[in-house]
Amino acid sequence: MPDTTPPLWTAQEIAAATGGRIEGGDFDANGLTYNSREIGPGELFLALKGARDGHDFAASAFAAGASGALVEHPVEGGPCIVVPDTLHALEALGAAARDRAPHVRRGAVTGSVGKTSVTQAIKAGLDLAGPAHASIKSYNNHIGVPLTLARMYPSVERAVFEIGMNAPGEIAPLARMVQPHAACVTTVGPVHIEAFADGEAGVAREKAAIFQGLGPGGLAVINGDNVWEPMLRQAALHVGARVAAFGSEPAHDARLIYFIPNAFGAVVTAEVYGHRHVFPLKQSGLHWGLNSLAVILMLDALDVPVETALAALADFEPLKGRGETRTVRIPGGAFTLIDESYNANPLSMTAGFRSLGVKPVAEGGRRIVVLTDMLELGDQSETLHAGLAAPIDQAGLDIVHAAGSEMRHLYDALPPARRGVWAESAAGLAAQAADLVGPTDIVMVKGSNGSKASLVAAALAALER
Repeated sequence: MPDTTPPLWTAQEIAAATGGRIEGGDFDANGLTYNSREIGPGELFLALKGARDGHDFAASAFAAGASGALVEHPVEGGPCIVVPDTLHALEALGAAARDRAPHVRRGAVTGSVGKTSVTQAIKAGLDLAGPAHASIKSYNNHIGVPLTLARMYPSVERAVFEIGMNAPGEIAPLARMVQPHAACVTTVGPVHIEAFADGEAGVAREKAAIFQGLGPGGLAVINGDNVWEPMLRQAALHVGARVAAFGSEPAHDARLIYFIPNAFGAVVTAEVYGHRHVFPLKQSGLHWGLNSLAVILMLDALDVPVETALAALADFEPLKGRGETRTVRIPGGAFTLIDESYNANPLSMTAGFRSLGVKPVAEGGRRIVVLTDMLELGDQSETLHAGLAAPIDQAGLDIVHAAGSEMRHLYDALPPARRGVWAESAAGLAAQAADLVGPTDIVMVKGSNGSKASLVAAALAALER
């Protein structure tokens, strides 16, 4: 039977939304992207201008099957819609997607740690409840947010968007674009602080700006255990939003009572709006106790029953580079590899150390961390790196391997018995992978994406025999 699904966009709809003009004929689009290498048949190619001019790749996009292109001047290869500014046109298309589907319940997530995983866990719950839509990868910036909106079919019932930032003033306009019914700040910590004159306080204000997208009566979900909770709460109340807090205190709307790691992940005991729940997770990191409560509160605000939320959490797997765990067989036995290589900051480092410290280890095994530089910490970088020695000690970890000039500050702050291998780069450490671990060890790899911790994680996984 022929496919009777309406297109995501018709050329006329795109032109009406963006104020553009159609050249080269009519077309329909069943998707859209700005990357000519990712374009699929029947999709709209967005000729955005960045480090490279997207117009230079329009011919490649048409050759790969693009049905049309959004451009600032006509291009060869297929029909197009000409607009004065393609980025502004994408923003307008995203707003049009939002406005043509007023029935869709929308959520938004930001935070210094955990926003991608929490967003995807919310999406898992939305999927169980009905047709849903969400950010893919970490599409959370000035391009990713309108792109995610513009990809939303009007037939969906619920959607969730990740919103990130690198500098002041980025979150508020994206939140206003999404206009969420519920918005969550997972936590606030010293991340991207080099961009803020007042450091972490500036980060907290920027994260709180997500609530500017809420309408009166919208729900702000905040971390009640975070030191910046009063600022976040005040920002939400200022726009007329309601507040729901998750944390460990009896007064919190969602209260974590127990988080018990096991061989399969963990079991959580929590009280949500006065009702006690016990549920399993495939996540073993201690921070997932609070993350799971943020997910439940957000899903509740998006009209998803708590039973559905718990079912989604029970099946939610760790994302790549964000806690993936595997057993790697090597001569003499096997070790456990925990891949946390996607990103890192002082807050997530400390959480990772605590989680590793409570994991059972077989006789003769060691709890090992392999760390690469944390980035964007400005003039506090040396202090924050050296300061990791204390939570490592508190967690009782055995060995620290490190790479990078910033991690050298931590390495030098460690007692000699805890120092493993230090290398100038992640590639240098990866080359010594076989010397970093032994049978029955548990090894966590963590670092900022830009410092290439993933190279070490891949090298350790490649030791498989």
